[in-house]
Amino acid sequence: MAGRRGWGGSPPKDDEEASRRIVAAAVELIGRTGAEISIADVAESLGVIRQTVYRYFPSSDALMRAAAFASVDNFLDRLARHVGGITDPADAMTEAVVFTLTDVPRTPHLGILLSSTYSEADPESLTSEEAHTFGMTMIERFDVDWRHCGYDDESLHELVEYALRTMQSFFLSPGNPPREEAELRRYLRRWMGTAIRAQVDSSSR
Repeated sequence: MAGRRGWGGSPPKDDEEASRRIVAAAVELIGRTGAEISIADVAESLGVIRQTVYRYFPSSDALMRAAAFASVDNFLDRLARHVGGITDPADAMTEAVVFTLTDVPRTPHLGILLSSTYSEADPESLTSEEAHTFGMTMIERFDVDWRHCGYDDESLHELVEYALRTMQSFFLSPGNPPREEAELRRYLRRWMGTAIRAQVDSSSR
């Protein structure tokens, strides 16, 4: 294993621990600053050289995305509580999108995962495999019987893509002025909710 010097006098025992500690340091820095971090920032916090961090993460963007995934469990728990008891798929998805869009400013780690506002971030990041995995994990926590509502694996994946693309549009252009939460809920329920209910209706024919 490379880069064992530094580490606050307690070097990691293997590469897995080193990677975990780098991510943990990034999570702490993002949470404290609420802003973009660099490889140099994380290296300095760990007392190692930048090349040590680069061994595990090729770019700041890759490291921030790893930190984001390490931090989303708390968000998913709060989201599950927020939509708990909602069994209608359109209502559940509407509330989930509203909750996510309004929570991102308070959860910088989540913003890294779901927006393209950080350096070197790909404009397609919101529809990346990682973001899609996040979306599937999100809807699997809903109290919605997706199968009963006519959703198979393919349509569930398409629904997640649709929701991610919807959120992407609001991240990139929130409106001038941005919609208040109640107005955003009404807008999403009217348009996104209609599309979701169309799948439910078609499955019952």
